[in-house]
Amino acid sequence: MKHIRQLGLGLALTAVTAFGHAQEPVKIGFIGTLSTPAGYIGEDQRDAFNLAIKEEGGKLGGVPVQLDVEDDGLKPGTGKQIAEKMLHGGVQLFTGINFSNVLEAVVPTVLRANAFYVSLNAGPSNFAGKACNKNFFSVAMQNDSFSDTAGMAANELGVKKVVIMAPNYQAGRDALTGFKRAYKGKIAAEIYTKLDQTDFSVELARIRSLAPDGIFEFMPGGAGINFAKQFANSGLNKSIKMVTPIYSMDDRMLAAAGKAGEGYYLSSPWSADFDNAANKKFMADFQKEYKRVPTVYAAQAYDTAVLIGTALKAVGGDVKGKPDAFRAALRKADFASVRGSFKFGSNQYPILNWYLLRVEADSSGKLIYKDIGTIVKDHGDSYAALCKM
Repeated sequence: MKHIRQLGLGLALTAVTAFGHAQEPVKIGFIGTLSTPAGYIGEDQRDAFNLAIKEEGGKLGGVPVQLDVEDDGLKPGTGKQIAEKMLHGGVQLFTGINFSNVLEAVVPTVLRANAFYVSLNAGPSNFAGKACNKNFFSVAMQNDSFSDTAGMAANELGVKKVVIMAPNYQAGRDALTGFKRAYKGKIAAEIYTKLDQTDFSVELARIRSLAPDGIFEFMPGGAGINFAKQFANSGLNKSIKMVTPIYSMDDRMLAAAGKAGEGYYLSSPWSADFDNAANKKFMADFQKEYKRVPTVYAAQAYDTAVLIGTALKAVGGDVKGKPDAFRAALRKADFASVRGSFKFGSNQYPILNWYLLRVEADSSGKLIYKDIGTIVKDHGDSYAALCKM
């Protein structure tokens, strides 16, 4: 009888222990740029990711999660140190980084630890090609995709001579590479700026002397706001078409730039007025929760959280113990994207539809994004063929 009581007690303790472990939240390391003039991008990404968690009462895919958020300050070294600290703390799943130069410092550290990185924005070319890895996924895009689609749009808009410019870092270089791949006209100049540059008077003087009929620029965050204002003040916007990705004139940038953003042509994988159930719910919930309109960065972050939820559900939250099943569930991409059509290519980068928007004033004078049409459907990237997984 004593033996039976001890056996029963042991089984009960095992059940309690198992139950406790089942309820322990999965830690997700969210490293993002929450300071600097680009800090609003990280805030939108963090808030959208948290929104998906709040909608499930602290869970993703029915699994309790704990989002550990830290600011990289747009410094690669800082991002790497944060990742190392989080790994020591048991984190096996990472996301959050906006800028490719930070991501490139962090991801190798994460992958060497056999942990997962699921990108909600940055999609550098190297991880899409020769340096692809089974534990790296990009939910947002491959960096070239927003620029080669802009090149396609420039062709359709009849731009014959263009100046292209971007900050001199990985995403900037990828952006210009992508544009050059698709654009069929003459490139008058290729200009690289500093990542934190605020004064563009020298570049604008050079653009004036070159007299192009179009500009492609990739300038996210504060740099893009300053460039837009200086471009408009120079008067060059009256004679030169601006063809950029949405990341160079997102909603927050447009609110800051005002009339300086009017007339911009934008390539984008998403628009706030997309007529699908997932996007309608996201738009309503985000605005109710945060009292502002989300940017494209928020849309991508929300998609990332929902996708991660499907994979956590598939493994019951056991990312470390069931990495193959977790990876397979991510690859399946069985979720309703706010961007509509979504699937992964062989390199675990997305295949998406891209659209042409134009910043125009509505009947009340408010600047809006007008949907001009589809640039390309089911668009992947050119690096997938180099990926051997």
